[in-house]
Amino acid sequence: MGNLTATRPPQPWTAPTASDPVAATLRLPGSKSMTARALVLSALANGPSTLDGPLRARDTELMAGGLRAMGAHVSISDDERWLVRPHRLVGPAHVDVGLAGTVMRFVPPVAGLAEGRVTFDGDPQARVRPLGPLIGALRSLGVRIDAPATRSLPLVVLGAGRVTGGEVVIDASASSQLVSGLLLAAPRFDRGVVVRHQGPPVPSAPHLRMTVQMLRAAGAAVDDTTPDVWAVEPGPLSGRGWKIEPDLSGAVPFFAAALVTGGEVTLQGWPRSSMQPVEQLRSLLHRMGGEVTLTTAGLTVRGTGTVHGLDADLSDVSELTPALTALAMLADSPSRLTGVGHIRGHETDRIAALAREFAALGADITESADGLEIRPRPLRGGTFRTYADHRMAHAAAVAGLAVPGIEVDDVACTSKTMPEFPALWSAMVTGKS
Repeated sequence: MGNLTATRPPQPWTAPTASDPVAATLRLPGSKSMTARALVLSALANGPSTLDGPLRARDTELMAGGLRAMGAHVSISDDERWLVRPHRLVGPAHVDVGLAGTVMRFVPPVAGLAEGRVTFDGDPQARVRPLGPLIGALRSLGVRIDAPATRSLPLVVLGAGRVTGGEVVIDASASSQLVSGLLLAAPRFDRGVVVRHQGPPVPSAPHLRMTVQMLRAAGAAVDDTTPDVWAVEPGPLSGRGWKIEPDLSGAVPFFAAALVTGGEVTLQGWPRSSMQPVEQLRSLLHRMGGEVTLTTAGLTVRGTGTVHGLDADLSDVSELTPALTALAMLADSPSRLTGVGHIRGHETDRIAALAREFAALGADITESADGLEIRPRPLRGGTFRTYADHRMAHAAAVAGLAVPGIEVDDVACTSKTMPEFPALWSAMVTGKS
């Protein structure tokens, strides 16, 4: 007989409802964005590197596995410190991207530097995520790629051990990762790279700033003084120690809980100077009724129990859209969230999914091409589908603080970026660690 448990659907997870203001001090896993970039830069460096406080989750383990498949030595046995020793990159190799945008967009440029054939594929939903601009850009820089007519996964990079590099024009309006992927590998290209973006604005600008900052920290020369143009000179990357910040995007649902319940949540280990968009988050939460402070204890958010509606362009911080949508459902006035049309191409079409699932709970919510309009009214319990998207589960958890009976169909999808999420969330709400 076959394995009958292999196809058993996940058990629904009932989002806990808060009976009291939450009061929690949390130490959350490291930033996914920083961990992914540090892994790539370390694999391309001229000496060993360490990552202190990295994120151990599906996305980052897939990134480590992809680099390891091409020959880099990546040790992730110690949860607190990962070790990367660069090595000559070779094929044949296979990279499983899962549903990770970072893996599918950061690793193909690295594969161009490998000698041999490197194949890429992932979860079914990964095959519809936008890759065409990256494929076109790599081909123009001298990388041989076999890809379907849809210019999506599965694809094959036929690495020649070097990439010519040079100037390239790309439409990165679907994802800033399309630019970051080219920039991270560019110091190893013969001529470096000059990337020119042409098209609607590039979303998630803070992530691009993080890429540039981390490249410079590894010794690369980067010029980003001209808007929508990034120039990286060829040259060695230095092995170094990377101290990974706590994940700000992962912290947002917990901060939202402070606003919903009139409580207080502190994220420990927050640096005085951050590569993540903490000022944008501080402004958004303040406008929704929260108080954000940074002390030696960490980053603290306090709420009053009253949430205000919000009219905001979230193009720079689109990862926050699901949690902020849930907050808006519980607000005292309507909200309009715009500038996030590109999240239709994330793990799922997040705009459509949020509108569909919250409407099923009784919400008055309307989707537009690039965002959502929310007019708060009482919600009811019911099943909330995640579509294998961790941020959808986070949104359901936030709403569940005030709405009894919200059942998340697959909370395990949070393992993509935070396997501990269900346990941490329940402990925060119940006050039991």
